Parts: sequence; structure tokens; C-alpha cells
Amino acid sequence: MKRGKKYREKAQLVNKTTMYDTVEALDLVVKTTVAKFDETVEAHVRLGVDSRHADQQVRGAVVLPHGTGKKIRILVFAKGDKATEAEQAGADYVGAEELVTKIQSENWFEFDVVVATPDMMGVVGRIGRVLGPKGLMPNPKAGTVTMDIAKAVDEIKAGKIEYRLDRANIVHVPIGKVSFGPEKLKDNFTTLMGAIIKAKPSAAKGTYLRSVVLSCTMGPGVKVNTQRIVE
Repeated sequence: MKRGKKYREKAQLVNKTTMYDTVEALDLVVKTTVAKFDETVEAHVRLGVDSRHADQQVRGAVVLPHGTGKKIRILVFAKGDKATEAEQAGADYVGAEELVTKIQSENWFEFDVVVATPDMMGVVGRIGRVLGPKGLMPNPKAGTVTMDIAKAVDEIKAGKIEYRLDRANIVHVPIGKVSFGPEKLKDNFTTLMGAIIKAKPSAAKGTYLRSVVLSCTMGPGVKVNTQRIVE
């Protein structure tokens, strides 16, 4: 892939063979931004597990202290008092069967997170095949299947994100915007890595943190010294 002149100039700031400390890596990520918009900073964490085995899954959620910088649109499946609770908490969309129909018939996906009360999971299950591949299926481990709807909505709006393995055993997670600056990004990154390390499956053998790369939307990847993260 041929890169533009501006990208090539910024990429020269990064030594591809160097494992940087967290602050230094984030400083480089901010300096190598090339877009005119406020780019998202992402962490890509390769883990020493095998996602094909149920006892080696890594999945959970964590509230980033400074949020993600993105307005999150929340859809809640609930009825009665819980639907009212969701509306009062500030959920963007609240409903039940009619939302399932809208998603099925209109291919409607104008939301970023789905929350549901346990009694609604039978209804949500009807669209599991379309929500699952998009990473939108509610899950108890992520706190998105709960009776405490107000708390779930509040945490998501405050910066709660979900992390999970892909098929290559990598976790891809946004940790903020370039405009946050290195210090706030460090707080978010440290919180995320603490959660991922804590979520290490007992069945995982050998090196758990295989590699960690930080990057902004349009910029080059910067490798992080995983040994220093563990320390």
C-alpha cells in the first residue's frame, strides 16, 4: 500500500524495532497524527491465549477515567418500569419487539451499544445473528445484560468500553482521542491494561501479553514494551 508524503514523514519518527515505554509511545502516537480531524487512539493487544477454547476467552468491560471522546448511542431493550428507567438515564433508544422488527426490516443500526434486561434476552436472541458479528450482542460479562439499567447507561456514557478477543487472539480497543494528550491517554491505557491483565484465564500458559501496539486512526503503529506494562 502506497502511503502519502505526510504519512511517510511522520512514520520516520517511529523506530519499528524499538519497544517504547507507555508515555513515550503515546507521545509518538500524538505526534504522528496526519488527519485534519481528531483521530481516535487505539490499543491493539495480542494475547497468548487460544480463543477457540472456551476456557481461554478474554472478555469484559472497563470504565476509562477520561472516556473515549466519542458520543455513544445506546439502545436499551426493556419494558415497563425498566424502560422508563432507561429513558430517564438518557438512553437514546428504548423499546422491545418493535426495535427487533425495525432492525430486521430496515437494517437499522444507528446505535453503538445494546443493553437489555435479562427478561428481554429471548427477544434480543431473535437478532443475535446480526448483532453478534457486529459486537453488539448484550452480554452479562460486559455488564450489558442487567436489571440495573440506569447504572449501565450511566457507565457507558461515562466511558465504559468492552474488550474482547478477535479470531487472531487480539483485542482492539479505542482509548481516547489525540486531543486528550499523552497524560489522559496514559490514564485510559493503564486502566484498560489493568483490566486485561486481571482477566487472564487460568488456562492460559506461557507469555500472556505477546505484543501491544498503539496507533491513531491514520498514523503508524508504535510498539509498547510489554515487560514495563507488567511491572
